[in-house]
Amino acid sequence: MNRPGTPLFVSNDDSLLSHLERLAAAAGVLPVVVRDIGAAMGGWSAASSIVVGADIAELMASAGPPRRAGVHLVGHGQLPDSVFRCAVECSAESVLALPGGDERVIELLTDAGDGALVGGATIGVIAGAGGAGATVFAAALACVCAHRMPTLVVDADPFGSGIDRVLGVESVAGIRWDALPIAVGRLSARALRDALPKREDLAVLSWPTEHAFDLNALAVREVLSAGQRGFPAVVIDLPRSQSTVTDEVIARCDDVVLVSTLTIPAMASASRVARRLPPGSTRLVLRGRGLAGTDVERLLGLPVVATMSNQRGLDEAIGLGIGPLRTRRGPLARAANVVARELLGRAVA
Repeated sequence: MNRPGTPLFVSNDDSLLSHLERLAAAAGVLPVVVRDIGAAMGGWSAASSIVVGADIAELMASAGPPRRAGVHLVGHGQLPDSVFRCAVECSAESVLALPGGDERVIELLTDAGDGALVGGATIGVIAGAGGAGATVFAAALACVCAHRMPTLVVDADPFGSGIDRVLGVESVAGIRWDALPIAVGRLSARALRDALPKREDLAVLSWPTEHAFDLNALAVREVLSAGQRGFPAVVIDLPRSQSTVTDEVIARCDDVVLVSTLTIPAMASASRVARRLPPGSTRLVLRGRGLAGTDVERLLGLPVVATMSNQRGLDEAIGLGIGPLRTRRGPLARAANVVARELLGRAVA
């Protein structure tokens, strides 16, 4: 019988099984291999994913396995039309010919080994101007999300104040950006979760204190992909500077929050930042006094999702390592809760 949470390989083709086991090793997973239909049916529901060989696909289809997600049919070379008909009977999501489909199989097995999560959300937070408080708001939003679900907060601004310091976790053991390998292949979500500094259900990816450096686009892509597979919520503190890496990160966000104060100079700067952001998924968080929110919506062409006054004692709380949410009733906490409910829905209600 299959072990719960592991991939199941179903085939009687030694050559195909040897090939699949090499791909499983590359993905860092240990599959259960079965050669007959009865054993396959016994482990069908518990497996994290199922790979059925083309050699046994017709028998598998005849057995009428229960419909489920994560089933894939694979075979060597050009596959006959009958395999595709069997895929429908087995509720297979894909039919892959090897070796051309090797990379896709590794991806599928990596996700299975990670226990990939579905339905998470990635929220980017960016400042409209210097001093807007975007890093503090990103930290507060991450804390609010972490009260309800495991959350990853990513500091993507190498010249910012450091979100780990805002959260008071700069001394907590764990890897930073400089310790992440730049390698071909996918970064395991499980490895990322285990290696990052944490405070309860909030994991933090930040910068080393000793030096700053430019992020590699490939490393950023792999880290965010692993984070999105491994956490129901990801909050990213975005830099204002425009670069290929910044554009890459913004493109991977489901929603972007633009934080701004309400002065005329801040609006001028925020309007330039707003032009780089996706209009359909960008919302405003406004802080302090000045222009009316309706005027700001008209000027920037973006909806306001939350407003907040300046919070007394915030700098002191951050300086003491308490973090941005010294009180859950303050203006910062209320605004962060509004944004979380708006963008993440019932999960944080």
